[in-house]
Amino acid sequence: MSFPRTSVGGLSLSRMIVGTNWFLGFSHCSDAEDKLIKQSVAADYKKLADILEVFFKAGVDTVMGLISVPPLHQAIQEAEQRTGVKGIVVATPGFNVTPDLPSKGFNLSEVGKILDDQKRLGTAICMPHQSTTDALVDRCTHTLRHCDQLCAEIRKRGMIPGLSTHMPEAIVYADESKLDVETYISIFNSMGFLMQVEVDWTSRIIAEAAKPVMTIKPFASGQIRPFQGFTFVWNAIRPCDMVTVGTMTPDEARECVEMSLAILERRQSGVKLQETRSKAAVKKGKR
Repeated sequence: MSFPRTSVGGLSLSRMIVGTNWFLGFSHCSDAEDKLIKQSVAADYKKLADILEVFFKAGVDTVMGLISVPPLHQAIQEAEQRTGVKGIVVATPGFNVTPDLPSKGFNLSEVGKILDDQKRLGTAICMPHQSTTDALVDRCTHTLRHCDQLCAEIRKRGMIPGLSTHMPEAIVYADESKLDVETYISIFNSMGFLMQVEVDWTSRIIAEAAKPVMTIKPFASGQIRPFQGFTFVWNAIRPCDMVTVGTMTPDEARECVEMSLAILERRQSGVKLQETRSKAAVKKGKR
């Protein structure tokens, strides 16, 4: 089984991307949910590797997130050793945003240290995190102030630059200003969860983006069931775009792969449906 692929800056990567919020304890739900994630998988890199192994064997070899966190980096290495598949790392590091940044720009010495670390960890695509990118969006000039500095430093180290954003206008301004990036991260789900404009507007922005878009939060952090979430996103994006999904178990990873393939291939999914007593009345042959 090989998952469909796309290209970002000349690099081939899977159209499904392994998200890591559900690896590291970022539920976007509650403190209790964060604790559940951390207690279940986050502290044990071998449990994370069990999940990555499923994805890697299915051809989903691209991983996005805070790669510098030790359990995640260890888990990627472990999954690579188990499967013989080289993981493609999409890192989203943050950079120091200070009051004098608009006038003075970034401290390139500090930026260099962060990027050197990302390179050392095997990052292929480096995308400044939303907390950095969105602080630099200038609606007056339709630019992203000083992002060109970050992109140049990323290129200098042989990594592919991109931008992670929660603001749809960041994609528009980057395209208009011809910023040297090869891809974008954008929230996209049918619920509009954490999206700053309506779903149809975000869909149009993604469709008209000059570069491939990595969509995130297809399930609205657990508020949309996987079947509905995947069916919407896979049918609303372009063949060059991607979907990022987080899971907590190997079985969830298997379900995500099979469900997505079924949607893309326009066939009935082989995923086993969950059972409750109320389903007995709708099952064929049951009396």
